[in-house]
Amino acid sequence: MEIAAILLTSGIAILVGLYLYAPVLEHGGRRVTAEEHELSTLFAERDRVINALQELDFDYKLGKIPEEDYPLQRAALLQKGADILRKIDSFSIQTDSAQDTEARLEKAVAARRADASAKPRELTDDDIESLIASRRKARKNKSAGFCPKCGKPVLTSDKFCPSCGKSLS
Repeated sequence: MEIAAILLTSGIAILVGLYLYAPVLEHGGRRVTAEEHELSTLFAERDRVINALQELDFDYKLGKIPEEDYPLQRAALLQKGADILRKIDSFSIQTDSAQDTEARLEKAVAARRADASAKPRELTDDDIESLIASRRKARKNKSAGFCPKCGKPVLTSDKFCPSCGKSLS
């Protein structure tokens, strides 16, 4: 009986091993050419520049970037993005002028900006104050004070302290 169990276990192990190794045998692994690697790097760099442009625009709107620095930084990023797009285009047949690549970069930034911010409703000070007041009221109704033993906050629904376990009844 022991030999049958050993044979059965080893047979199952071999089948599982073949099942797991089958994808490696079928595909044999796909080699990435230097051109594909370069193109992938350029696409990643393009995405990084687009994100940097979005962050620059956002920081400018918040007032974190001085007005005299913003156009220079934006122009430098646009130029870098246009250069990257030209390199990407060199891998394909079509070629565009500098204005077309900058326009495509601006279009990509605008599309990402539209996706990232779905134009949330701007809250006024009164809206924010009413939200704060309703939140405080909800929290005040839930809070029952503090545990007499350990001093941790407890809720009205708690029968025992969640920290030390003392009965609150």
